[in-house]
Amino acid sequence: MKLHTRSQAPKEGEAKEVERTEPYVPTLDDYLKFLVDSKHVYEALEDAVNNHADAHPELTAFQNTGLERTLALEADIQYLVQTYNLTRPSVGTMGSEYAKEIRQMIDDDDIPGFICHYYNFYFAHTAGGRMIGKKMSALLLNKHGLEFYKWDGNLNKIKDAVKESIESLAAVWNPEQKAQCVAATAGAFRGGGGLNAYLFGGKSGH
Repeated sequence: MKLHTRSQAPKEGEAKEVERTEPYVPTLDDYLKFLVDSKHVYEALEDAVNNHADAHPELTAFQNTGLERTLALEADIQYLVQTYNLTRPSVGTMGSEYAKEIRQMIDDDDIPGFICHYYNFYFAHTAGGRMIGKKMSALLLNKHGLEFYKWDGNLNKIKDAVKESIESLAAVWNPEQKAQCVAATAGAFRGGGGLNAYLFGGKSGH
């Protein structure tokens, strides 16, 4: 009986109680912050491929791929603000810092690192991100589907084309550049995970 807790065996229990915490339930404000910060990061990614191709011609292959999300996100942000009478927040710390990191990679000519972040951020959204979208839709939006989770055309074909462009680019990298790309993986996970924290009870940075 000593292995039981006090609540299980009031007279003899000695085991330490395990605190139970309820799972965090995100609010509409949380979701809006997530969308605003996400748009800011996608803007940094899209700006990199659209406005820096003169210095880095290899980025041309990543223009107008069909994965772009900024226009869809702007439509969704406006929808939430207008439909639910919300105040549009400014970009939070997590979004601004991650976008700054992405822009710095371009300034530092770290194309392998940038491509790692590009791949992870876009492709994570097409997988786990869509599952999050369905959950938020059911929980907060009466199952309304946001534009963020819709793509023009066949998504699998779009992804395959982008993967092919990445593989073609990586094929001409030297060992040092390939190592740079791999080394950026942890930062890519950290950046994307930081935005998801809005939906799972993390510090918002707003």
